[in-house]
Amino acid sequence: QVQLVESGGGLVQAGGSLRLSCAASGRSFSNYVMGWFRQAPGKEREFVALISRSGSSTFYRDSVKGRFTIFRDNAKNTVYLQMNSLKPEDTAVYYCAARQATIVVTTKSGYDVWGQGTQVTVSS
Repeated sequence: QVQLVESGGGLVQAGGSLRLSCAASGRSFSNYVMGWFRQAPGKEREFVALISRSGSSTFYRDSVKGRFTIFRDNAKNTVYLQMNSLKPEDTAVYYCAARQATIVVTTKSGYDVWGQGTQVTVSS
């Protein structure tokens, strides 16, 4: 199975932008549905966005629609999360996750492989 490494987190002011990257090692990256989740201190890990294996379908939690964009480059074994118009409530550790299946799901239990996470902090 793949291994995942996130990068691109950091400190940004409200209204700013960040692009997270998740690089996958191993074969058959294109066989995986990819998701981004986040976990704020004291809260449950929550779904943020997902993308189908081909990249033709995406899905977002309501609070990030219109601000975040997930996309993937299967030739580079990488999935991205472009985050614009960031808000303090977006502050969390962001995790990349992979699901070796066709059907997309938003539950964290549906994902087989996780990265180590990258911290995103949005100051007001």
